[in-house]
This record gives sequence, structure tokens and C-alpha cells, in this order.
Amino acid sequence: MGRLQGKTAFVSGGARGLGAEMARVLHSEGANVMVTDILEDEGHELVSAHENMRFMMHDVMHENQWAAAISATGDAFGGLDILVNNAGIAHNATTIEETTLEQWRKVVGIDLDAVFLGCKHGVGLMKATGGSIINISSIYGIVGSAGQAPYHAAKGGVRLLTKALAVELAQLGYGIRVNSIHPGFVGTDMVRDGLRHAVETGLMPGENEAMEMLTMQTPIGRLGVPRDIANAVLFLASEESAWMTGAELVVDGGFTAQ
Repeated sequence: MGRLQGKTAFVSGGARGLGAEMARVLHSEGANVMVTDILEDEGHELVSAHENMRFMMHDVMHENQWAAAISATGDAFGGLDILVNNAGIAHNATTIEETTLEQWRKVVGIDLDAVFLGCKHGVGLMKATGGSIINISSIYGIVGSAGQAPYHAAKGGVRLLTKALAVELAQLGYGIRVNSIHPGFVGTDMVRDGLRHAVETGLMPGENEAMEMLTMQTPIGRLGVPRDIANAVLFLASEESAWMTGAELVVDGGFTAQ
């Protein structure tokens, strides 16, 4: 307890799923937390149960909303120490020929452009005191698969944006570390929705069979749970990772080790 006492964290896409668990874990270690999302009801419900946690409606596709959300964090808590760029969407499997430019731009816009905007505006508030930026990528930002080109491109972009900013901000002397986390398959709504689509399009025989297949492909013998990823965020947010920047932390039960 108290590893983040007196610190302020910002979690985009934090109203439910992985983001909500990240917010709860950071808060449990003493951090003030600003949660942003387009899911207003879930966001307000989350923060209502936690002192020193605020919610703000925020569409990560819009730069003016990023500027407003970061500014509101400074006004509420006096600064920013931890920025978690978590907001993202999945892409229902389609071949490159079937993928429309509109689909491509939506996935890349939310999963990559928004991370750029978060870093751009977060750095302005963080550089006075230093801190930690944590970008949520995916194992699909490291390895490929069929039917997911926009998602792979976006998450791979997050991986290398992270490394570029780690070097840049270190050279500028801002004291800001930048690392990425690459979750494997976690039992969230996003994963379940993807499996449901795979079943509906005939790529999988059934949702339960798809879950069993993913579990069998994971050496550790189970899918991830949100706390697995939130604990990795906590590590990168804390001083325990003080000599880490530009790193990619894979949390996937061994999926990509095969």
C-alpha cells in the first residue's frame, strides 16, 4: 500500500474492463486518479465509490478534448505523474481487400493517433516534475495474425512511438519514462466480442470452443484477468521500474513465447 502516495494518474478508456481495474489498482496504492471515457454512466459509477477519483467525458479522437482533460487533471490534483493511454478498440477480422478505408482510419485513429495526442498533451503537464507514461499496446503489436491488419498496424505503431518518445524525452531531460504493455488474451468484453464475431462469420465453431482454444494455446493454462494487466501498470507507474524506459512489457501467459 502507498507505493503511489501523493501521485496523480490519468487513465483513458478507464470506465470499465482493463481501464477500470487499472484505475482501482493505482488508487489503492495512494494515487489520485482521473478516469476518462465516452461511457459516462460506467465512469460516474466507478468514481462514485472512490475518494480522490474523478471522471470526465472524453473522446480520445479529438485533440481539444485531450487538452481539456489534461488541463482538468492539473486543476483537480495539481499536476500529473502517471499517464496511462489505455483507450482502444478491436477490429473484427476482415481481409485486407474487404477492409474499408473508414474502418482502417477508425481503428488507427483510436488505437494509435489517440496515444500520440495523449503523450503530446500529457508531457506538457508532466515535464515539470517527471513521471511515467504507460502505453497499452498488445501482443498483436509484436506478432501478426490474419484478418487484423488495422489493429496490428496501430498497436505496432504504439510500440515504436513508445520507444521514440522514451529516447526523446530522456534526451530533453524531462525525467519522463515511457514504456508499453502488451497484453495477451484477457477475458474482457473486447475479447469476447471478437470471439463472438468470429463465430458469427464462421471462423470459429462456437464461443466456448474459441475460449477453450485460446486457453489451450496459452502455456500458463488460463486466459488473463484484468488484474494481471493492472499489476503491470502499477509496476511501471511506481519507482520500482525507475530504470526502465522504452521497454515493452509482455503480459500474455506465455502465448508469444512459443
